[in-house]
Amino acid sequence: MSESHQQPALARCPGCEEPPASGDLFCGACGYDLSAVPARPDDRPTMAITVPPAAPSAPAVSPTGPPAPAVPPPAAPPVPDAPAPPVAAVQWPAASERDSSDVPAPVHRATDLPGTDSGGKPLPTTPPVRHDDRAAAVPAAAEPAADPADPPYSPDSSNSPDTSGDFALAAPDPRTAEPTPTPAAGTRVCVACRSGRVDPDGYCENCGHAQPRERDHMEQELGSVAAVSDRGLRHHRNEDSFAVSSTALPDGSPAVVAIVCDGVSSASRPDEASAAAAVAANEALLESLPRGTHPQQAMHEAIVAASEAVNVLAQDPPGAAEHEAHRHQNAPACTLVGAIMAGGLLVVGWVGDSRVYWVPEDRTGPPARLTEDDSWAAQMVAAGLMNEAEAYADERAHAITGWLGADSYELEPHTASFKPDRPGLVVVCTDGLWNYAESAEEMAAAVPPEAHLRPLHGAQVLVGHALDGGGHDNVTVALLPFTLEQQGAGSACTTV
Repeated sequence: MSESHQQPALARCPGCEEPPASGDLFCGACGYDLSAVPARPDDRPTMAITVPPAAPSAPAVSPTGPPAPAVPPPAAPPVPDAPAPPVAAVQWPAASERDSSDVPAPVHRATDLPGTDSGGKPLPTTPPVRHDDRAAAVPAAAEPAADPADPPYSPDSSNSPDTSGDFALAAPDPRTAEPTPTPAAGTRVCVACRSGRVDPDGYCENCGHAQPRERDHMEQELGSVAAVSDRGLRHHRNEDSFAVSSTALPDGSPAVVAIVCDGVSSASRPDEASAAAAVAANEALLESLPRGTHPQQAMHEAIVAASEAVNVLAQDPPGAAEHEAHRHQNAPACTLVGAIMAGGLLVVGWVGDSRVYWVPEDRTGPPARLTEDDSWAAQMVAAGLMNEAEAYADERAHAITGWLGADSYELEPHTASFKPDRPGLVVVCTDGLWNYAESAEEMAAAVPPEAHLRPLHGAQVLVGHALDGGGHDNVTVALLPFTLEQQGAGSACTTV
């Protein structure tokens, strides 16, 4: 709560030494404003904004300049109407800032004109430090060399603080602030400042920035297999999930696995369904393949295990959904597609409309789509009722006819086994990607040429392709480079 202080009565006018009449607000002799009382002697000395006799001008000391030495209290201020002593006129430039009434604000900086400060020292000639200028916050010893392409610093640039108000917001000087310690290994780092540690509530302890949810963007690279999943640009959460892993067959040869699941948005808890299916299928494969189970049979069993895991989600514990009175009441559901590379075979399995593509390393060879959608459009084409162009032009084209979930029809896992005769790349993806590269030729064109050598980078590029196309859905893709241990005599394919 502020306090109000009463002005003391004056015996004589500070301007002309004439005694004023009782109650006068201005001196009757010289017009001096009698309410302007000099500061108390024990107050902090005030530096007068006047021109020293030895200097052409003396504007106020820059807020960022060195502190001026203490000076004795100045003499009484001059009388407003009295003639001022002869001093060289200073032509101050008009202030560039304007206040809320579009009137130039009375703001000048110490560098507007050359001169000296009240202690007789030359004023600094460098631009004043802006506390919100990130570049100025870097210590001089660690400051990187300037890029010749960067524009020069401008006090009126968009990163300058707002000076249109009466008072500038105080900010700590970044030159004196303690540097933020580098987070320990394994600690989650802020995506905004790239230095602060993220607290358990999901906020940066350095800049306070809220962090994206972990499932909004996921990446994983495991040897020669990599996967990337992104929320996309339109959905409020990521309802896709994936699992990549590797194991060994009984003869010691490697087996590489990729599982990709897409939650059905019209069902309840689709994100949980996709995550449960991906984990269950991956664990089933890691258990059966080392026992010597044929990869195609192992894929069939993995899809059944994933279906059972999703069915369990429909059995909510008592009171689990009391806070979700308006949620969808149909059972959790998702699609699944997977690929196994083992013993020179490429085995794929699926339920729903997620897909697997084959892109040969030698792009002169033809690419191929290795799965058939469980969708309305695919059924119309298979039944001969429509051609492919007509079926996919219908608004019912992407309605799925097969999925994992307690309310699905009789489960019919699809599996197929291939023996490629040349090296290539296996693309396992949800419709969030293939909607922007539907044909095998379009998908091959979107895959970067070096993806078989850098699968994680290739997956990132494909997710970016979908986001650039609009990102209307969650996007998930896994890439598995296929190499030949020894040249095969041909290729074979069996489908169940």
